Amino acid sequence: MTLGTIKMTAKQFLQMGEDPPGVRLELVNGEVKVSPSPDLRHSFCDSILGALLTDYVRDNGLGVLFRDIDTVFGKHDVRRPDMLYFAKRRLHLLGDKAVEIPPDLCIEIVSPSSVAVDRKQKFKQYEKGKVAHYWIVDPASQTIEGYKLVGGKYRPTGHGKKNEIVRLPPFPQLNIPLADLWWRRPNAPQSFEK
Repeated sequence: MTLGTIKMTAKQFLQMGEDPPGVRLELVNGEVKVSPSPDLRHSFCDSILGALLTDYVRDNGLGVLFRDIDTVFGKHDVRRPDMLYFAKRRLHLLGDKAVEIPPDLCIEIVSPSSVAVDRKQKFKQYEKGKVAHYWIVDPASQTIEGYKLVGGKYRPTGHGKKNEIVRLPPFPQLNIPLADLWWRRPNAPQSFEK
């Protein structure tokens, strides 16, 4: 007799409900994967870049930016990109819960524990899933990289580092001041003891 494992489906995963506090769950090849909550650099970058993109997208009537939403990439795969953008012309395709169509842009902010996942696994999965644009933002190395799906493969569309100002598709008119994205720890506070 042979025993095997049964893969969880995306439908089953989505019926589990909200994640427990302090963890983030994704479904990868039918297995539930757990990742820790973001660190300060990740969270700061997410807040600043998210605000910049939300304002730009809204002010120009381009579509909608979502953050940290279950996104189905196959029968056994549900990812949660840090940010997802959908152009206005495609908004009618969205449902009320998980995203089941390829986003126009996925953004991943790299954490120390997610380097290989964001740069290799998700890169391939988003490419295969026909996500039109993919940005990888790395607060530790203070870099951003943009990719565009061309003929089924991601091709670089631009990059920047440190304090450069970059423009990346699908927002070629938006200046992104990278220096604003990087958390810099202020001097340690003085003790309140007397």
